[in-house]
Amino acid sequence: MTETTYRTTPATSVYQGSIANYWNQEANPVNLELGEVSGYFHHHYGIGEPNWSVAEGDPGTIRERITRELHRLEGQQAEFLLDHLGKVSPGQRIMDAGCGRGGSSFLAHERFGCAVDGISISRKQVDFANAQARQREVADKVAFHQLNMLDTGFETGSMQAIWNNESTMYTDLNDLFSEHSRLLARGGRYVTITGCYNDVYGLPSRAVSTINAHYICDIHPRSGYFRAMAANRLVPAAVVDLTEATLPYWRLRAQSPLVTGIEEAFIEAYENGSFQYMLIAADRV
Repeated sequence: MTETTYRTTPATSVYQGSIANYWNQEANPVNLELGEVSGYFHHHYGIGEPNWSVAEGDPGTIRERITRELHRLEGQQAEFLLDHLGKVSPGQRIMDAGCGRGGSSFLAHERFGCAVDGISISRKQVDFANAQARQREVADKVAFHQLNMLDTGFETGSMQAIWNNESTMYTDLNDLFSEHSRLLARGGRYVTITGCYNDVYGLPSRAVSTINAHYICDIHPRSGYFRAMAANRLVPAAVVDLTEATLPYWRLRAQSPLVTGIEEAFIEAYENGSFQYMLIAADRV
């Protein structure tokens, strides 16, 4: 890949346009300041037990300490997802669907040595990520495109692995998995980490509805993932409930100067059982 292979497709619906506008305008410190810790800019949450001592001590450095710890936890989440992508060789190609500013794409390239295509509907995110690729001198292997993940235009069977990290709630699952199934080589691997509402609880709770409104998204029921996968030749190979693993991240973030106002809704939804944080890995058959 070279810079001349970057692809651009405008949003094809009013809703997609609203999502693109949201992320084109987004400049939240909880994303940007965390990324500045190591240069890997993520747009997802974290897992693992924090070092709670970062919330204590000198008030003058508490922002820096908590920022570094939150970034460590989101790094653990990204690595956990990549652990489930299966075997990928340097000669193969993989896709980060809903790549944000590209953090996980760079981690994947460093791990596997392969070509990575990141796609986002946000022009601002794509430009940022491509600038990062040039700074890292990997633009010949890691490229970012402004594309609709439901209709990417990439070649059928061209991807060995595809992942969505907290981005499936912006799409219709059947349309999304139909496109992923088309792109994946037979035996390829799909992985998502996502928040989903718990079917056992019933309809989305008040807290889940608050999250939907905050991010202009549509959180799917847990069962919806498995129905859409079954309809699109994606057979689950691993299912991991990460709810308890992500709660400490949110509790620490709620104590942080980087609070956005949505933290309590996540904590409430996870604690009352109406919301779950799941990893699902599936093989293309």
